[in-house]
Amino acid sequence: MSTPFDQALERYAAGTAERPDLKLLTKELLKLLVAKAPGHAVEVRVPPYGAVQCIEGPRHTRGTPGAVVELPPELWIELALGRTTWPEARSTGKLRASGERTDLSELLPLVTT
Repeated sequence: MSTPFDQALERYAAGTAERPDLKLLTKELLKLLVAKAPGHAVEVRVPPYGAVQCIEGPRHTRGTPGAVVELPPELWIELALGRTTWPEARSTGKLRASGERTDLSELLPLVTT
């Protein structure tokens, strides 16, 4: 029996994913990132669906963190699934990464399809 994640992934692969699918995929893939690289040194933002802190290192407590990665849901999903690479994503201009430890290429993909 397939899970809601699997079903959303199938719709995404077919090009029929809707907002709820993007939200579910984004949140679940962010959870996998945190499980793979726990910590608080880098904040990964995928507006409007989620943001997490990951990767070991200094923790920030107020204001904007020193290390931030921000990208749209579709690009995050493509990266997390291994359908695009970190350098390819950077070249789109849709991925913003600033601060130390913001190259996530060693952690990706999170899921292979």
